[in-house]
Amino acid sequence: MPVPLLDLKIQYQTLKPEIDAALIRVAESQVSILGPEVDALERELEAYLGVKHAIGVSSGTDALLMAMMAYNIGPGDEVIMPSFSFFATAGCVSRVGATPVFVDVDPVSFNVHPELVRKAITPHTKAIIPVHLFGQAADIDAIVAIGKEHNIPVIEDAAQAIGTQTADGRRVGSIGEIGCFSFYPTKNLGALGDAGLVTTNDEALNIKLRQIRNHGMEPRYYHKIMGGNFRLDAMQAAVLRVKLPHLASWHAGRRRNAELYTRLFQEAGAKVLLPSSVYSGTSVDNHIFNQYTIRSNRRDELRA
Repeated sequence: MPVPLLDLKIQYQTLKPEIDAALIRVAESQVSILGPEVDALERELEAYLGVKHAIGVSSGTDALLMAMMAYNIGPGDEVIMPSFSFFATAGCVSRVGATPVFVDVDPVSFNVHPELVRKAITPHTKAIIPVHLFGQAADIDAIVAIGKEHNIPVIEDAAQAIGTQTADGRRVGSIGEIGCFSFYPTKNLGALGDAGLVTTNDEALNIKLRQIRNHGMEPRYYHKIMGGNFRLDAMQAAVLRVKLPHLASWHAGRRRNAELYTRLFQEAGAKVLLPSSVYSGTSVDNHIFNQYTIRSNRRDELRA
């Protein structure tokens, strides 16, 4: 019997009265872009993530692109990132004309190896992007320490890791200079469509990122810098506000399903490399299992 990590239809039916009421509330207000729903979501996510500033944006991809723009990264610059990630991590770097520099990942956690990051630094390195892949925390403290040593900002790609914690309980996306999140529907916290978030503890970056989100405009119709249309719409914000209080229980459900998958693989004697928790034995949400990923020498046969 299939045991899915996520069934969006069941999730919607469970929350249908609250979600429908939230959508009607936005429709009746006719404040469709940004506005009080987005403001409220930002405050709630600041509290949840433990950051000073949360900026609701149009997607996780746009969150990464905004981070590139905030640091004026462009042609001739290099950005270090893992060789294994979703395309958007490298795509946003290439989109601003910079060069992605790929470093290998740990074969168990699939996250970037800090010492390989250090070895990849050159005079052209302008940022480091660690990815908390599949919902597991990368070794972010070691990477941030390397960044500080070389005066290079760390931009956390936490697109798959909303709520993931480090060993001491801090949530990813709150540790580097900028954090980037996706609320694509299949994420642990998913909207009804595209949505994302940028986080920072730096006031100057907060101001600049909010300008970039809205065509570089501040005040109205004065465009001092280049930006884009990266605004979050109010309906997505309203739905995310309904879902956020349920996130802890959803994380727990994914972990239970992951434990079941692991047990079944072990009982079957399957010769596969199973997901391993970097902070095993701790009580923190270091792996929220946005995906349950295995390695096998017989991948194609297993998929069939």
